[in-house]
Amino acid sequence: MAMFEIGEQDFLLDGEPHQVISGALHYFRVHPDLWADRIRKARLMGLNTIETYVAWNAHSPERGVFDTSGGRDLGRFLDLVAAEGMHAIVRPGPYICAEWDNGGLPAWLFAQPGVGIRRNEPTYMAAVAEYYAALMPVVAPRQVTRGGPVVLVQVENEYGAYGDDEDYLRALVDLTRGHGVDVPLITCDQADDTMLARGGLPELHKTATFGSRSLERLEVLRRHQPTGPLMCMEFWNGWFDSWGLPHHVAAPEANAADLDDLLGAGGSVNLYMFHGGTNFGLTNGANDKGWYLPITTSYDYDAPLAEHGAVTSKYRAMRDVIARHAPVPDELPADAPPAPPLDVPLDRRVPLIAVLPEPVPVAGLPTADELGQWSGFTLYRTRVHADDAVLSVGEVRDRALVLLDGEPVGVLSRRDGVCSVALPARDGELTLLVEDEGRVNYGSRLGEAKGLLGPVRTATREVTSWSATPVELDAGRLAAALAGDAPAAAVPAGAPLAGPVLAGGRFAAEAGVDHFLRLDGWTKGLAWVNGFLLGRYAAAGPTRTLYVPGPVLRDGENDVVVLELHAASAARVSFVAEPDLGLTEV
Repeated sequence: MAMFEIGEQDFLLDGEPHQVISGALHYFRVHPDLWADRIRKARLMGLNTIETYVAWNAHSPERGVFDTSGGRDLGRFLDLVAAEGMHAIVRPGPYICAEWDNGGLPAWLFAQPGVGIRRNEPTYMAAVAEYYAALMPVVAPRQVTRGGPVVLVQVENEYGAYGDDEDYLRALVDLTRGHGVDVPLITCDQADDTMLARGGLPELHKTATFGSRSLERLEVLRRHQPTGPLMCMEFWNGWFDSWGLPHHVAAPEANAADLDDLLGAGGSVNLYMFHGGTNFGLTNGANDKGWYLPITTSYDYDAPLAEHGAVTSKYRAMRDVIARHAPVPDELPADAPPAPPLDVPLDRRVPLIAVLPEPVPVAGLPTADELGQWSGFTLYRTRVHADDAVLSVGEVRDRALVLLDGEPVGVLSRRDGVCSVALPARDGELTLLVEDEGRVNYGSRLGEAKGLLGPVRTATREVTSWSATPVELDAGRLAAALAGDAPAAAVPAGAPLAGPVLAGGRFAAEAGVDHFLRLDGWTKGLAWVNGFLLGRYAAAGPTRTLYVPGPVLRDGENDVVVLELHAASAARVSFVAEPDLGLTEV
């Protein structure tokens, strides 16, 4: 058992001053079989603490569910932190931002009539109470006061950038304390006078977020936190990427100098990120400040520990800085070996239209949310006439592949501002496969519904007769569909491939060995290995490879499946020796 307290100037561990040197590592962005490796590498860099958000929607895809299996096993993650001799900071939100789908808030929450998000509103608070009732029994027994690693728990997240409802913050405090959390509670806000004033409570310890000019930012924080330790809860040592924009990098020397200033001033720190990980599956968020920008599958973040767990020059530079202020182990992690390169022909193919579900008649034009589809794809279908000429949609969220009698005729795209498509001059069955490319994770568009938003018009009329259905991309069902199709041996792997199509192939591998899937010549879609959804790919970049964690692989034969929405220059993929995160900003 230990005591962790907030003193007049310092954090106190069993009564002695303690400088928190932490790194962000989100368990839900890392394969669970790799948690121990990433935590150990944090300790070897000189960190004494691991910080993680808790993504509510990762645990609760539907109301009444709280899943702690596999990669959602927060308890196991915290136990591994303790086993490495480190402390933990837990930041449960309910809102986390984190470039994560919907900022961690479950999409079903916004479908509750009258719900008022991130304020002391009864419908919202009832859902939060259910969440905390399931979560806090995982966290509370693992507090440092009970022999566990948890030393701090955060209340909300950068709330000063959103609201100023003190009753809401106090309600969260009461819920947290009511479940037996007795370690210090904190808030964090950007190092901005207005946000720090709005985002906290007098009884909660304030921390700040920033990535440069450390001494100046600490002075801002001190104005709002007159006593107690100064802490940067998010020291931004990199940045996230969006599809179609350059890969962000930050100079290791600049990061190290700012970290040196921070630690030299006696401040505590949490590196955001120490290890970014991956937005596996369909978990990436999006930003919209007038331009909708989905986040990439890679969340490498230009962090000290790369997406695949490799030590970087930034790791070494920051480790050298930490060694000037705190003990650092002599051991350095070994360099990551190159991954096995190989080419894989995809000789099993099935048209996507053949595996899509049959939509059912609906009233009006329901959103994806009204159909209970909280992520992924939604299918809409109607009839068009030869004189319709063009299809125009009020708003698409976020991208729709438009097909006439199963043949592609165009794309509607929120990101690109495309809301109309020309139609061939014939009667036929029109299908719109709408992709949720990631729910907005920050700002005023948080929680907005997905799918098609009307009205939908042609050149001659409003389209009011629709069928619709959610599309579940179950890996087992897709694999079965590919297995049932005759191998496309007559089509050379080097020949172009028309989509939308599912394509699959097999390759030999060794269990536990990381791979990097490269899809040069492919346009846009999803990729699976052994039924594990790696995430989205796009020719728009910047990311050119998808990370395949070693634990996903098995000895001997392995399966790769690609859902290509448009076309590929050849029906083959490759695995390459190292990741390629794309061109960087100059």
